Amino acid sequence: MSAERAGEVAVRVEELSVGYGRVPIVHDTSLLIRRGEVSVIVGPNGSGKSTLLKGITGVLAPTSGRVILLDGGETDITGTPPERSCRLGVVYVPQLANVFPSLNIRENLILGCLGKRSEHSERLDRVYSVFPDLKAAQRRSARTLSGGQRMMLALGRALMGDPRVVIVDEPSAGLSPRYREIVWEHLAKLRDTGVAMLVVEQNTHAALELGNYAYVLVSGVVRKEGPAASLLADEELVDLYIGRRSRK
Repeated sequence: MSAERAGEVAVRVEELSVGYGRVPIVHDTSLLIRRGEVSVIVGPNGSGKSTLLKGITGVLAPTSGRVILLDGGETDITGTPPERSCRLGVVYVPQLANVFPSLNIRENLILGCLGKRSEHSERLDRVYSVFPDLKAAQRRSARTLSGGQRMMLALGRALMGDPRVVIVDEPSAGLSPRYREIVWEHLAKLRDTGVAMLVVEQNTHAALELGNYAYVLVSGVVRKEGPAASLLADEELVDLYIGRRSRK
């Protein structure tokens, strides 16, 4: 791994293979998730990005490899379901079904506090300081929110659990350019609280412009990794795997 990465490692993924059934889609993939940093996974459609994320978070059971949580020791969380991992400080934010539409914003946030009723007020204040728009609309029903607002709420609920690691799948999928920028602003705010973040993102240029470190996944294999800005400046890499931004 690159020596340029200074943040403390929160999660180490070791030679992970994962897929649907016995046939892996992602092969022997290793990566690091560091505190105070957004690591991004980018690559062509169908390269296995979301599958890799599901293997890391325990949504899918890996066929081989390990996922290690580093928090004063080493805890093997390979295959641990997201609802159990969150109690260890690893929170998964899926692309879909990431809020409870029948509840209002405040109620959604409180559900992220893992039953610590005495800490609700303190945790809410913390979330509202990072996402002030949520405080202004805290009584609003989640079903009335736009896609970008729902993602902001999902990130806020993740923060309610006082996480060490937040893993996000396709945060800007289906959003307008304006809301994609807003969502990435919120990801940066969450990173700046010291959380370690791993993000799968289809909007490759936004991910490489705003992320800290990147992995380029092609056909289930990491073909390239490095500081995100350096990968975006690699013309051969852009031509082969990323594509150039439209000037329209």
